[in-house]
Amino acid sequence: MTDWFYTKGKVKMRSRRTGFTLIEVLIVVVIMAVLAATIIPQFSSSTNDAKESSLQFNLKSIQSQIEMYKLHHLGDYPTVDDFAKQLTGKTDVDGKVKASGEYGPYIQGDIPTNPFNGSNEIVSVATEGTEPTAVVTGGAGWQYDATTGMIYPNNSEAYD
Repeated sequence: MTDWFYTKGKVKMRSRRTGFTLIEVLIVVVIMAVLAATIIPQFSSSTNDAKESSLQFNLKSIQSQIEMYKLHHLGDYPTVDDFAKQLTGKTDVDGKVKASGEYGPYIQGDIPTNPFNGSNEIVSVATEGTEPTAVVTGGAGWQYDATTGMIYPNNSEAYD
């Protein structure tokens, strides 16, 4: 910013330096650090909330399609070994995957992935007929019980 002033018959220009003092800059930095410290943890918890919501949606979607499969196949559930093929392909009444099958596909594309581990692989539960209490090793996304038709997540967050 410049100021004009008059002295001894001449107009002179005086320049004034403007800017922030060190104290002002430090105050702004401290305020920004406090804001960041309060906002960043909320973003990390919202990521986990989104994953949990996606996990629950995928579980309900897969479970409803398993029940639809059961209705079409005389009360039989998909098998663990052919789970993906039986739900994403066409099948006959006996559950055999055939291009000319009259039932299915129940899921378009691939089996949805588990958002916590990124896998859509299916493994059998450790003990059939009981709800799992821990992750089955191998990195699969889902645990499936072919005797009850129930599907469960296969990630440690679900069993904490």
